[in-house]
Amino acid sequence: MDNLTHSLVGLTAAKAGLEKLSPGATVLCVLAANAPDADIVVLAFGDRWDFLQHHRGITHAIVGVITLAILLPLIFYAVDRLSSRFQNRPPTTRLKGLMLASFIVSATHPLLDWTNNYGIRFLLPWSQKWSYGDLVFIVDPFLWLIFGGAAFLLTTRTKFSKVIWAVLAAVLTLIVLARGDMLPNLRLFALIWIFVLVTLILLFLKDAGQRWGSRIAFAAFALVLFYWTVLAFAHARALALGNEEAVRVASAHGEVIGRRAAMPRLANPLRWDYVFDTDRATYRFDVGVMDGSSSRDVIRYEKPTGETKAALDSISQQKPVRVFLGFARFPVLQLADPDCITRTLVQLADLRYTEPGSSRGNFSLEVPVDCPTNEQSGK
Repeated sequence: MDNLTHSLVGLTAAKAGLEKLSPGATVLCVLAANAPDADIVVLAFGDRWDFLQHHRGITHAIVGVITLAILLPLIFYAVDRLSSRFQNRPPTTRLKGLMLASFIVSATHPLLDWTNNYGIRFLLPWSQKWSYGDLVFIVDPFLWLIFGGAAFLLTTRTKFSKVIWAVLAAVLTLIVLARGDMLPNLRLFALIWIFVLVTLILLFLKDAGQRWGSRIAFAAFALVLFYWTVLAFAHARALALGNEEAVRVASAHGEVIGRRAAMPRLANPLRWDYVFDTDRATYRFDVGVMDGSSSRDVIRYEKPTGETKAALDSISQQKPVRVFLGFARFPVLQLADPDCITRTLVQLADLRYTEPGSSRGNFSLEVPVDCPTNEQSGK
């Protein structure tokens, strides 16, 4: 998930009662909720392919999360001890309280990351296997509303905090509207968004945070669990509908189905992307969980054979290609110019995100290669 969501989860968890465990626990909770993303330091020493290889790596695995959950309170406690000596005062932090808060909040990071289709490698360094929850889009504005709303009601006490929350709400509103092309019904979503914001303002004016306290935080977590439950049922329905369509498509081509996945869309639990592969190709289409419909506009990419296989083999040891293929869940490729004379491009993509030839960050790749026909004639 995005770091805003992780931060809001940490802040809400602190307001649920973890802040009482020790002075400094609130800041610790926010940092612990984001700590596994410390793997971004890879960018300071390598390129984007190094980052793709190591992101959601050891710092997100069980062993890494536990290590960070121990280190962070120790750092807090050590800094407080040193500071108390210089200021000639007794230490204020409680190590046991910090440890407990750190372990609880640190566990939320891999859980949240697992829920989307990017995946996570829980068992590093012993296993490179990716696990995917396929429930929540990697950025979910509904989670912003739930956790952001709870944190707003529980932390807004000063003029400065009011300004911060107002700016954040305005920025998020602009972001949501700017990505309206990805939303199923921008007008409906905008109405929901505005309705929730107005409701939160009214609750704030009625001092809901003061009156209900930590119960608001617990209600936020309960609401998210209910939301995930609904998504789990929708996912199961999408997977079942997609399986039916996949059998029909594969049978029409005389193919045997292999891996399959139903994946969420941005703020649209009623429409899911379905991706599957067979012994000869990889496919993608979308399904509707309410009307049971599936798109007849099926995207199909044949698996590499002949010239495309030769082209892929010739570049397979290049670092970007090796890293990309290690990450991609449904890798597909095509030659930019199959009838080329001298040079062309091998266009790779992870079909869960994009198609070959489309620029999408680390989810697509183009590599120059000698035309396969020329390579064969030169042998």
